[in-house]
Amino acid sequence: MRWLWVLLGALLLAACAEVEKKPEPAPEKEAEAPAPETPKFKNSTLKYLAGRNLKPQPTRPLNVKSKCSHRDAIGTATKLDLLVKEAEVKTFDAQVTMKGYGTCRFNLKEFEQVERLPQSLLRHKTQSGCLVRMWEQGPKVTVAFNNCAKSCEGQAFDYLWPIVVEAKSGRCY
Repeated sequence: MRWLWVLLGALLLAACAEVEKKPEPAPEKEAEAPAPETPKFKNSTLKYLAGRNLKPQPTRPLNVKSKCSHRDAIGTATKLDLLVKEAEVKTFDAQVTMKGYGTCRFNLKEFEQVERLPQSLLRHKTQSGCLVRMWEQGPKVTVAFNNCAKSCEGQAFDYLWPIVVEAKSGRCY
């Protein structure tokens, strides 16, 4: 029995002993240059756009004519009279009424045109920073309003979206 206790003690001591680790060999450097990697995209949207054949919108003078009115499902009423020839704004009169919030009114008499390309840009004569931008996106023209809260009643400007016009038919929404 004594022999069994000595064997058990020896096994316990062997279990606690440290084994010296051998250093790992350094990786060998390859003589060939590494193959070029595809770029890593941080944004998931860019990842999906990478394989597509997208081309920029051509820069050309804007031409659009629209005399339209539209009411959407929540009661926003839009009236627009717009004429742009060769990127020069000839007529611009817009009124957007947001149900429960007020009305925004824009008229060409209150603006001066400061740019023609790549966008037609109107700057308000008295309101500092108030801009109206017009640009083409495929078959549609967008009319967007920036920093023009004084052209609106109440909180209407907080709910004002750009007006989109179909270039061929002049229909707006």
